[in-house]
Amino acid sequence: MDATIKDFEAAIAELEIIVRKLEDGDLALEKSLELYERGVQLSRFCHARLEDAERRIEILNERGELKPAPASLGLAGDDDR
Repeated sequence: MDATIKDFEAAIAELEIIVRKLEDGDLALEKSLELYERGVQLSRFCHARLEDAERRIEILNERGELKPAPASLGLAGDDDR
C-alpha cells in the first residue's frame, strides 16, 4: 500500500482535485503526466479498498450475520417527491 495515501476518503478527494487540474488543461506536459500517474495510483488504491469491502460484505452475508434491507423498505424522504 502507498504510505502517502491516508484512507479511501482522502484518496477520493485528492483524485477529484487531480481530475479538475487535468481537465483545466493549463499544465505542462510533464506535470500532467505526474498528476496522471498519481491519479492511477489513487484509483488503484480506491478500487482495492472497494474490492476488500465487497469481500467482507459477501463473507458476512454467507455467515448470515448481515441481511440486505427488504426492497419494500424505502429511503427516508422518498415519499416527498
